[in-house]
Amino acid sequence: MAATVDLSRVIFIVLREMRKPILAIIIVYSLSIVGMVIIPGPVVDGKAQYLSIFHAFYFMTYTATTTGFGEIPFPFSNAQRFWAIVCLYISVITWFYAIGSIIRLVQNPYLGKALAEHDFSNKVERISGDFFIICGFGDTGSVLARGLSDARLTAVIIDSSEERIKALQLRDYKVPMPGLFADASVPKHLIEAGIRRTDCKAIVSVTSNEETNLKISAMARILNPGIDVITKSKVEIWEETLATIGGKVHIIDPFKTYAQLLAFSIVQRYFYSFNNWLVGDKSTEIEQPLSPPNQGLWIICGFGRMGQEIKRALNKQGLRTAIIDPQPISPDEDNVDKFVLGLTTVRTLKLAGIEQAVGIVTGTDDDGQNVSILLNARSINPNVFTVVRQNSHENFAAFQAAKADMVMQPSLVAARRIMLLLKAPLLKPFFKYFLVHQDRDHEMNDVISWMKTCVGDKAPLLTSFDITDKNAKVLMRVLENDSVQLGDLLKDPRDRTKPLDLVALVVQSDEGKVIILPGSDYLVKAGDQLLLCGTDLGYRLFLATVNNEYKLYYVRTGLRQPRSFFMQWYVRKMGREGL
Repeated sequence: MAATVDLSRVIFIVLREMRKPILAIIIVYSLSIVGMVIIPGPVVDGKAQYLSIFHAFYFMTYTATTTGFGEIPFPFSNAQRFWAIVCLYISVITWFYAIGSIIRLVQNPYLGKALAEHDFSNKVERISGDFFIICGFGDTGSVLARGLSDARLTAVIIDSSEERIKALQLRDYKVPMPGLFADASVPKHLIEAGIRRTDCKAIVSVTSNEETNLKISAMARILNPGIDVITKSKVEIWEETLATIGGKVHIIDPFKTYAQLLAFSIVQRYFYSFNNWLVGDKSTEIEQPLSPPNQGLWIICGFGRMGQEIKRALNKQGLRTAIIDPQPISPDEDNVDKFVLGLTTVRTLKLAGIEQAVGIVTGTDDDGQNVSILLNARSINPNVFTVVRQNSHENFAAFQAAKADMVMQPSLVAARRIMLLLKAPLLKPFFKYFLVHQDRDHEMNDVISWMKTCVGDKAPLLTSFDITDKNAKVLMRVLENDSVQLGDLLKDPRDRTKPLDLVALVVQSDEGKVIILPGSDYLVKAGDQLLLCGTDLGYRLFLATVNNEYKLYYVRTGLRQPRSFFMQWYVRKMGREGL
């Protein structure tokens, strides 16, 4: 429907711009042809010769376009030659006028926009599987699009910046990523992006404007009440409003998310490295977990939204905090060991107690200032644990050279959180299982060693798999009359004595029951959702097993089921199940 509307707009713009030139050409051609037909030609045998309508049209066709000139089917009379001269000049002028109109039409921004929307709608209609809508292609949106592409998940992108959409078209994504330069808060553009389609699984709003994110989320809920809404918000009042629009809404606050990540890292020393490894951070050393200090004083430089969230998270872990900020803090702010008013300098750092501090957080909105604070803090206390905020991705090289213990980039934190929500929603109960009980450190270490052996140094493939007719047709057919163990599905269909480079971290049944690290004897059921982690090859072999009756039979029984008609007949005759 959207593509038809866009095509109608294109036709309307073309007709509006070309109406006068087309009418002028028609009138000039008509008068010229009529003149050539009624003007008498040379006299032959006492009878004047006249051009037929066909010959007159043929003559005007190559004369008006200046492609040639010739007197056919007989030499013209002087009157016809005079009329031909008049027609030639007038038609050439008319064609110049028409060509100028065509050039203006091509340069018309409304036509370009209509054509782009029409092309965009066609690309969206050609998407055959599940997809997501991303509104905003800034730092967060571009990182998210790259992550979805690597996971071979399709997304439709809308952004209000033409330059960003042009940059999108130059990216080498593994799957189609249609992009549209438009205002995503306009319902028409969301409809063009396919929000009303049943295979549109979620809409992600990550623009730089909080109000726009709220509007997009509200419009999405109205246009498709059943769709998952994921939106980025850094302002508490907007988060409260977003939570009331109804349906399934995920509000991603990068500051709150990172504060929780820091707190969890203090509780579970493998958590931070394992989390980053799962999202594909190549710089993560999973075998050397990062352990922020769990006792002592932490200094927070900059008490904005990030500073406030980190203070709350540290206080919940029983850690003491000191604050440095140029603005006075609220007198109701509790659990603050010391507050130093002013910019962060060597003097204010010493007043806050940097010599005795175990950790420092530089959380201002200025990258240069954050790096400067980091250097000053290290010059006084070289052993202090450093957490630094990176606001712009363009400053990556500087922060990499600074070698902070933890770098917080809001756009990257939000993108990774959203990425895990989209492709691995069961990861939340998995981590909760380890974080609720602090004595499960060794258990997580075993999981990490197990997965490291399977995956190696490569970035792991993390994905959700639903046991449905769409995804596992053969397995579903077997489950109707028989049972299948999870361990069998994770065997190599080429040699069942070897396991696949794939592990099941979580199983969630159709009734909602969650099992963390299910055993190999777990009996899979229709409707189960699996959280799988491993290699791309391992996952492809797994898909081959659940969708091929011969491979599934082999991994379950160890027998090669005959495929040809003759061998099947022979096996039946011999009274055996397989060869």
